[in-house]
Amino acid sequence: MTRILITGMSGAGKTTVLDELARRGRQTVDTDFDNWTQDGIWNEARMADLLTQPDVIVSGTVENQGLFYDRFHHVVLLTAPLDVLIDRVSRRTNNPYGKTPAQLAEIAHYVRTVEPLLRRGATLELDTRQPVSALADAIDNLSGI
Repeated sequence: MTRILITGMSGAGKTTVLDELARRGRQTVDTDFDNWTQDGIWNEARMADLLTQPDVIVSGTVENQGLFYDRFHHVVLLTAPLDVLIDRVSRRTNNPYGKTPAQLAEIAHYVRTVEPLLRRGATLELDTRQPVSALADAIDNLSGI
């Protein structure tokens, strides 16, 4: 029974890794979709209910995620250098964020200001320049699969 949070900056690969874990049969929830967040925070009642489940992998980066850290067995921070993040968000088609100069500047600002905070709360940090299968293997290993 393992609850895992995958977090990181835009373009780090949260959705890509989560998709691979779902393909492997893991229960996953991407909080960037389906109204999990409003104004940059999780719906706390909905998240609390989700985290009563014994096995789930959640992805997202929101202001109030720290309120839930004690309910996750692991908090995995996905990272990549800023130039990699910028390249990824500018090319992706599944999320419109990161297409404007202002949004790209915002990502750079968050790498400097938010990522260090995420690093302090993480139980594992993974560099997402490695293959998606290796990242998913590392996360699967946290749950003993």
